[in-house]
Amino acid sequence: MTQQRKAVALISGGLDSLLAAKIVQEQGIHVAGINFFTGFCVEGHTHAIRKRGQDKPKRNNALWVAEQLGIKLHIIDIIDEYKQVVFNPRYGYGANLNPCLDCKIFMVREAHLWCQRNNFDFIITGEVVGQRPMSQRKDTMPVISRRSGADDLLLRPLSARNLPPTLPERLGWVDREKLLGLSGRSRKPQIALAKRFGFEEYAQPAGGCCFLTDAQYSAKLADLWQARGSKQYELDDIMLLKVGRHLRPKPNFKVIIAREEGESNFLRGYRKHYLSIDSLSCPGPVALIDGNVNNQDIELAASLVARYGKGRDATEVEMEVRTPAGTGYLLTVRPLTPEEIPEQWLL
Repeated sequence: MTQQRKAVALISGGLDSLLAAKIVQEQGIHVAGINFFTGFCVEGHTHAIRKRGQDKPKRNNALWVAEQLGIKLHIIDIIDEYKQVVFNPRYGYGANLNPCLDCKIFMVREAHLWCQRNNFDFIITGEVVGQRPMSQRKDTMPVISRRSGADDLLLRPLSARNLPPTLPERLGWVDREKLLGLSGRSRKPQIALAKRFGFEEYAQPAGGCCFLTDAQYSAKLADLWQARGSKQYELDDIMLLKVGRHLRPKPNFKVIIAREEGESNFLRGYRKHYLSIDSLSCPGPVALIDGNVNNQDIELAASLVARYGKGRDATEVEMEVRTPAGTGYLLTVRPLTPEEIPEQWLL
């Protein structure tokens, strides 16, 4: 009997990875999924935190893709290993702090190592020639294959016929004629293929699945590095960058102010690690102070937080300031006016 070949597909949760895995699966290949958690993933976090849109069902799209395909999904935590990719990308950053080419090399390398440990034959990705300006160009795709160590064990089913035949194609594990030759940024061919396969719902493309592609998020991360004097972060740091308004009134501290109830609840979970501010005399957001502050800084922060509460037009608002140790005191402040909040404070 012919040996059934096994492939691992990088599953982001998007349409391309869904279709790439399905195309290979249709050829009788045993497919498993792999999803790498970097800490910067857009998937799930802010949607789960915020109250807004609670009436809509929430799901992890990578798990949903695996369910649609009927495959096992391996979710692997690479937070610590991924730091060096973010700190020192060999091929630089994209438009923001996204190390897209280095990121793809890293993930394919990790998938290749996983294949070796688990006796899988080759790797599938949903890359399309010309779809991304940094990592999905015809001249950078061979770089990913070579530098990851996967070489021609890396199959891109959506664009395979625009690329040199890989080992799975040359050895007849997969039929090259049943692979696609897509290129460019248009999503119409993928949408038509999804319809043919019977996939009626899927995650819509929205600039990638990583917060590092987002200009506002990247600005906040750059500010964090500058304030701390080094390119370092912990998981809590990058999680907090996804939540609330971030304002830096002075170089020595910033204020993180919740924008709605769900974010206030989330920030309360960090009150044992940061100075926190809450409004007592009228409804308002919870806020955290990140940095080394004196009494004058705390009063300024409290006045700033009061501006974003229901007491913004009051003469005075009573606020509660709590230390990480759990002790607290009351502070009466005048809410700042919009004119007193310079645009450069907002990160």
